[in-house]
Amino acid sequence: MKKHWMIPLLMLILVISWPLSRGSAAPDYARWGTLAVKEAQQKYNAEIVDYKHIGRTQIKPKLAEEKFKLLVRSKAGREFGVIVMIRFNPSTDKLQSIQFLETRS
Repeated sequence: MKKHWMIPLLMLILVISWPLSRGSAAPDYARWGTLAVKEAQQKYNAEIVDYKHIGRTQIKPKLAEEKFKLLVRSKAGREFGVIVMIRFNPSTDKLQSIQFLETRS
């Protein structure tokens, strides 16, 4: 009878550790974020200082767009923002286009 406290304790341990046990799978946008950083580094010949995923927009059934905001630092030390828009087919993950839009920060 004294062991009734063990079941709630074991359930508490399970609930606390459950998110950790699921693993750390990369988010859906990770592949496109890596591409956005790589392409911006090449285009601007610069260092990427910061990165933010803005979101995904479903444009058509076979066309989606991932948007990222990057903070870029040139070799001369100038910092500026770049919005990177990557369009792709979400069914096949085939790249359609990449566009860059510079911002002040």
